Amino acid sequence: MSDYHASHRESEYHDQKEDIIELFGSKVFNITVMRKRLPKHIYKSMLQTIKGDMPLTLEVAEVVANAMKDWALELGATHFTHWFQPMTGVTAEKHDAFISPTEEGKVIMEFSGKELIKGEPDASSFPSGGLRATFEARGYTAWDPTSYAYVKGTTLYIPTTFISYSGEVLDKKTPLLRSMEALSDAAVRVLRLFGNTTVKRVNCTVGAEQEYFLIDNEMFKKRKDLILCHRTLFGAEPPKGQEMDDHYFGRIRGRVGSFMRDVDRELWSMGVPSKTRHNEVAPCQHELAPVFSVCNQATDSNHVVMDTLRRQAPKHNLHCLFNEKPFEGVNGSGKHNNWAIATDTGENLLDPGEDPASNLQFLTFLTAVIEAVHRYPELLRCTVASAGNDHRLGGGEAPPAIISIFLGDQLTAALESIETGEAVAESEEEIMDLGICAVPNFVTDATDRNRTSPFAFTGNKFEFRMLGSNQSIAGPNIALNAIVAEVLSEYADILENADNFEKECKRMLRHQLREHRDIIFNGNNYTDHWVREAERRGLPNLATTPDAFREYCLPKNMDVMDKHRIYSPLEMQARQEIHLEEYSKTVNIEAKTMISMSRHEIVPACLDCVRDLTTILSQKQAVGMSTDDTAERRMAERISALTAETIDRTDALESANQRADATSGAQEKADFYLSDVIPAMNALRQSADALEKIVGRKYWPYPIYEDLLFYI
Repeated sequence: MSDYHASHRESEYHDQKEDIIELFGSKVFNITVMRKRLPKHIYKSMLQTIKGDMPLTLEVAEVVANAMKDWALELGATHFTHWFQPMTGVTAEKHDAFISPTEEGKVIMEFSGKELIKGEPDASSFPSGGLRATFEARGYTAWDPTSYAYVKGTTLYIPTTFISYSGEVLDKKTPLLRSMEALSDAAVRVLRLFGNTTVKRVNCTVGAEQEYFLIDNEMFKKRKDLILCHRTLFGAEPPKGQEMDDHYFGRIRGRVGSFMRDVDRELWSMGVPSKTRHNEVAPCQHELAPVFSVCNQATDSNHVVMDTLRRQAPKHNLHCLFNEKPFEGVNGSGKHNNWAIATDTGENLLDPGEDPASNLQFLTFLTAVIEAVHRYPELLRCTVASAGNDHRLGGGEAPPAIISIFLGDQLTAALESIETGEAVAESEEEIMDLGICAVPNFVTDATDRNRTSPFAFTGNKFEFRMLGSNQSIAGPNIALNAIVAEVLSEYADILENADNFEKECKRMLRHQLREHRDIIFNGNNYTDHWVREAERRGLPNLATTPDAFREYCLPKNMDVMDKHRIYSPLEMQARQEIHLEEYSKTVNIEAKTMISMSRHEIVPACLDCVRDLTTILSQKQAVGMSTDDTAERRMAERISALTAETIDRTDALESANQRADATSGAQEKADFYLSDVIPAMNALRQSADALEKIVGRKYWPYPIYEDLLFYI
């Protein structure tokens, strides 16, 4: 390569690197922007508010609002919105312009501290589970200063909480922030007992790996089920699926790569640290993973990630699917919630260190997580329950519905040493030698990964792998924070009165591990043997959403949420009703969509095919040809029989769906959809998919799996 070309490429690389550095967070009103634009005393006050040391005053808010407005206008913003997370599972926003009319018939651009701190959206049309009547419309949004505002398009987005006029929690952010406070308070109490007096706050940190499907946008528009339900309700198995294992980590195709580059750049501009991208197991399936961040920021960022993926896809003539099981016969999509706890001084409390068996502080926090998961598995299971996720969990591609914990051999041995009092043998570093001179040797990790476990320890964090790709990560983290806070606060109660702290701590851990070791399972969670073993251990197997939410308002669950001021009992009952209603509405929409597709698309297409076949038979008879055992007769008879069966099963589904819809009571209605409607849907699909396999492509009314999965 010539010196000129080498210099040119080096210059391009440098420009690109500088561009990314300048781009990252350029549309975020973050600490750096605050430092530049706020008076020094206001900036210091905001830092204290963000750290949780000082409440926000209206005086400070006025200055911040004006600086935020000026900054947003420079980026092209004309509106602002209080961005919140109602119980719909998605985000909500109402846009207001910065303009304020003057007496001269002009406008000025204004944004007050009151507008920054509080908004007032209509609360009557969001799910409330009976907390609010339709005529009780007033609701409030309140700024969350710990999650930075950002500009998207021409709008300034301000992350907020959402509550009713009388104070009931109507969103997912308010309880998340409360759970983070509860965890921090309990963890700091325990750390004080270990002599750590410098830590003021403990944060849960989260990294949410997001899986998704990309399909051609024109094909998407031709499928009513994808448009209305975000998953295929019909679809025969294609000649090839994922059995060749050639898509996982495979070459990223051109259109997909271009899409991913645009997604990364937009996310980086909004301060989302998108780090990893790759092909997933199923055809057309992909994953995006960010760097860890504080829990509420990670939750906001994950919503930004999903929104960005959705909006960027059509620009590349693609459509992004987040449904947990959009295609039968190939893997569905999950969202892995990597959860850890860290001090404000930078210490990861779930880091085992070089000698985990002797690291009493680590073992205390690890045991607290183990005990919490064992005591509250029903609560955790409910946080990942949905109609879509029911199709995925336990399907040989995702963890089963049974909650268990994988620790690996090293940590299991360390815990056994606590139980027995016997020293664990020191593990030696294992060196991986590939026997290739040019390839360097390297140190292996202390334990393997278990991809079948729903809740696995992975080095210095826990990976909760049961979430569906479409779900908010707020719910699982609310539950994790709350139950771990409960156990840690109990440990603090015991240890604060101990005469000999170390001796009492070891005694306590020994007892708790013996009580809760049944939740630990390091084997294959996919096997039938584990299902039987889990039953023997008394671990609940809540296979479906109606099964799970029957256990949501158990007294122990309501008590732990009420004790830590996360949910009142009434708010818990409201959430139970909201999630059961969401399940029933989802299945109802899917059933009606199937009925419509069957009657208006599939059956007419099949009748057209039969008509053409019988026309050929008539033409043959007209010229004296035999039609007793011809291909046309045999095909016409097969298609006719399956079409009649499809019509009958469509009628049966409609009848079952009408009965389910007329059932009163949220639990009873969900149970009916599960027991009667879903089997009727499965039966109809079986008949229609059988028709798809034999009816000619020119008749079939929508793109089939082969088109959807392999033609990008």
